[in-house]
Amino acid sequence: MRRLKPDRLPRHLAIIMDGNGRWAKQRMLQRIVGHQKGVETVRMIVEECSKVGIAYLTLFAFSSENWLRPKTEVQALMALLKKYIRSEVPRMMQNNVRFAVIGNRHELPQGVNKEIDEAIATTSGNSGMQLTLALSYGSRREILGAVSRIAADATAGKIDPSNLDEKLFAGYLYTDGIPDPDLLIRTSGEMRISNFLLWQLAYTELYFTDVNWPDFDSLQLYKALKDYQDRERRFGLTSEQLRSGK
Repeated sequence: MRRLKPDRLPRHLAIIMDGNGRWAKQRMLQRIVGHQKGVETVRMIVEECSKVGIAYLTLFAFSSENWLRPKTEVQALMALLKKYIRSEVPRMMQNNVRFAVIGNRHELPQGVNKEIDEAIATTSGNSGMQLTLALSYGSRREILGAVSRIAADATAGKIDPSNLDEKLFAGYLYTDGIPDPDLLIRTSGEMRISNFLLWQLAYTELYFTDVNWPDFDSLQLYKALKDYQDRERRFGLTSEQLRSGK
């Protein structure tokens, strides 16, 4: 941690938490045990990111495609999610963390949404890191929803289509008001985005690790952050342009 440069930390860190089921299978355990272990990792990573100085942390917790998993597993995941949100509010308050959710919340069970509403309300006054869970989230559906709302507003005369630009479009996404991720971490060795923040990841640095999420500890986090700090972010420019400031 001492080697990290505070002025070069990612402002927004996004993580695809993959490998819970794989971790359990390797140990001849039920998949839900892997998810339970993964929750412990979430707790630790949230605290470490808050401590280090990350301003925004977005975790891909449950995708719109995950509803296709076996019904018993989905029910167990929803129960685990409900328990996690409820139990973590005191810790969020202690660490000055603000809670948010992106995704199609109307698809979530009523009990889960109740815990979400209470957590958002309770932590809304906190001024530290914003923790965002992506729940029932799919980026293509997010983008299509934004297009649909833009079309409706244009038809109603609320916006002029000729004024549509990237900034205006981004305001119709779930992540309105949240800066694009600077760094995306994906665990478990898979090297794909999996329909996560497709618009927002346009210039995000990507970091892939073979470590399964339950085994992703603080040392792994610092390794990813150090790797990020060693990169040169050019945003389409050349290294010479960056150095000269032109």
